[in-house]
Amino acid sequence: MEAARIPARSRRQAMDWSLVLVSQGIETVIEQSETDGAWGLLIPAKDSEKALKSLRQYRLENRNWPWRQKLPWPEVHFDPVAGLWALMLVLFHWRAATGTPELRTAGTMYSSAVLAGQWWRIFTSMMLHADIAHLAANLSIGVLLLGLAMGRYGAGVGVLAAYLAGAAGNLDSLWLNSRPFYGLGASGMIMGALGLLAAQSLAAGKHDRRPLKYLLGGVAAGVMLFILFGLSPSPGTDIVAHLGGFLAGLLLGAVLAFAPVSVLKNSRSNLLAGSAFTIMVVITWRLALNAGKLL
Repeated sequence: MEAARIPARSRRQAMDWSLVLVSQGIETVIEQSETDGAWGLLIPAKDSEKALKSLRQYRLENRNWPWRQKLPWPEVHFDPVAGLWALMLVLFHWRAATGTPELRTAGTMYSSAVLAGQWWRIFTSMMLHADIAHLAANLSIGVLLLGLAMGRYGAGVGVLAAYLAGAAGNLDSLWLNSRPFYGLGASGMIMGALGLLAAQSLAAGKHDRRPLKYLLGGVAAGVMLFILFGLSPSPGTDIVAHLGGFLAGLLLGAVLAFAPVSVLKNSRSNLLAGSAFTIMVVITWRLALNAGKLL
């Protein structure tokens, strides 16, 4: 069968054009010339006119279609330092389940105790889990979301912001629940990390004249993930704390999204933020354990 050759600028273009022609019932073979390395398509000569017409129409329809765009915010990477946070949760659970059971009594967020002045329970409860299944469920999604948030905003800044968002979620739960309750777990902090990631689309306003498309897309994606992971029907799930953590993360992320990347990713900034997170964990647990000794 006599064949005709349609030249292409690259392998990608040849593949795209091949898909167009195949959709029109035209057989194609992607070929690279052995002499000059140029890419092209081999098609039956009898289909040349139809093929050229199809490709011309394809180019007209997609001339102004931005198939690939550079996002107007920094590329997000996973920060493996999130593994240290996971290790900390595992150690807390191990100590509470074996060697130091008073950790759970001292650190759980009992609403009556918080209202009586033990504010630190809002923070300490994020380090505790009811059982190994609870811990595994939080780590399975938490390491990914927190690692991405730390990769976007910096390791220290990301973990501190998510931690504060989780505390805000616990405060919301305390404020909206009229009956006495107790809570523990890192899910509010994890939803805070999700909010931080959703808020990064707000940075598009600095680079694009039409930031609404990025804002709506980013926030909508965050809301969909929140519905998937934050509205779990499992017994004992504190949906109010989840929602509060997500909204607080969204708010904090909106502030951080407009900060210069050079400041967020600066080693000094992350050292200060990471140190602040560590100090808050140490101080709140010291207060919790000292208060427990007085009981």
